[in-house]
Amino acid sequence: MVFNSLTFAVFFACVLLLHNLPLGWTTKKVNLLLASYLFYAAWNPPFVVLLWISTLVDWWAAKKLANAEHPHARRAWMLLSLVVNLGMLGYFKYGGFLLANFAALLQSAGIAYQPPSLDIVLPVGISFYTFATLSYTLDVYLRRAHPARSGLDYALFVTFFPHLVAGPIMRPTELVPQLEQPHRASAQQLGFGLALMTLGLFQKVVLADGFLAPAAEAVYSTRAAAPGALDAWMGTLAFSGQIFCDFAGYSTTAIGAAMCLGFAMPDNFRFPYAAVGFSDFWRRWHITLSAWLRDYLYIPLGGNRHGDARTYCALMATMLLGGLWHGASWTFVVWGGLHGLYLAGERALRARFTGYVPSPLAFFGLGLLTYALVNITWVFFRAKTFAQAWQVLRGMFGGNGGAQPILATSQLTMVALIVTGIVLAHWLMRSQTLEAMLARRHPLPLAAALGLMAFAVVAAQGAGNAFIYFQF
Repeated sequence: MVFNSLTFAVFFACVLLLHNLPLGWTTKKVNLLLASYLFYAAWNPPFVVLLWISTLVDWWAAKKLANAEHPHARRAWMLLSLVVNLGMLGYFKYGGFLLANFAALLQSAGIAYQPPSLDIVLPVGISFYTFATLSYTLDVYLRRAHPARSGLDYALFVTFFPHLVAGPIMRPTELVPQLEQPHRASAQQLGFGLALMTLGLFQKVVLADGFLAPAAEAVYSTRAAAPGALDAWMGTLAFSGQIFCDFAGYSTTAIGAAMCLGFAMPDNFRFPYAAVGFSDFWRRWHITLSAWLRDYLYIPLGGNRHGDARTYCALMATMLLGGLWHGASWTFVVWGGLHGLYLAGERALRARFTGYVPSPLAFFGLGLLTYALVNITWVFFRAKTFAQAWQVLRGMFGGNGGAQPILATSQLTMVALIVTGIVLAHWLMRSQTLEAMLARRHPLPLAAALGLMAFAVVAAQGAGNAFIYFQF
């Protein structure tokens, strides 16, 4: 079940109705839990078992390690949580990838080995809910938090349908306390939540799927010819807009859905294409993943507390693993590695030019340079193979001489207008929040704009394409 479908509209209306009936709070939480299981089971019912396993193991492991007095016992319970969660993630997401690379390694050593076909089906959202449950046991192990008092509250935290399959990646400390007390949206919260859902679906259905995806697919299709410079850049810019509108659209819809039920969820995007520098970019793009990697990987690896060499190693390791988290492919590892190099280079330059304050024009120029370099990394994120990535990169830098045009003039114009509009909007909003901006708008033009967005969503609705991050 995807947000951009009629099925979800009916499902969400039923959930809202049940949540606003005069029922006890425990009954409402049970309703939300069952609805969340139904939401997930709509993809593949047997995979609900994985949710149950992860929920039960982490619930008991956290309780046991919190009560254990001996350090060895605490580590044993923490290890159980790590083995179960990372074991499931490793098998379903990386099993085929590891087996194929093992076979390639043997072949390079002259050993002929034909691996069996595993045909593993990737459970939707497993990377997201695995990180969410791991944060629970890790926080309890590190004594940052206490175990949840209610098993129902913890189970609902894991499966709460707005964030279940593509984030934001929530921590128990962000949602469990909200579940302890009755929550019901006020009229203002309901209106604002529906506005966010409309905006999010407009980003996904109209901008990402309707306008930008065809241009990106034309350039990055496995059947596409080598692109020239204009096509390579415009196809990549189209994907940069597509992935932002797709993923930020999901997060905005998820936050709005939670708000309609009376719950608050953290922001996941903060106008990232107005970032100046790459540390700024990762404070604005997929914020909850950035914070997770910082708290549970970068800092434990040493962070910036043990000298430059250790810091650079921690940065690279974190971003390489962050790339691998996105997908079982070496192209994602290269994408993460490039961001690691960017972050390391930025850190070195900041140390070299301590105290430098750029002029407004230089500040804007650095922002455009950041955006251009981010687009180079998107090539490896979007390309299915290294050969395709090199083909697009060659085109971007004029290496595909004599290439025939791929995108029509109308597509080039449309991509240029939409991407320029996205980047300008990000710059205008870079120091604001979406909530504050909407709160300052007059109700009538705001209602008219949202009405037009809703009409465009309905008019453009097609097959209900899945969100890009569902595959991760």
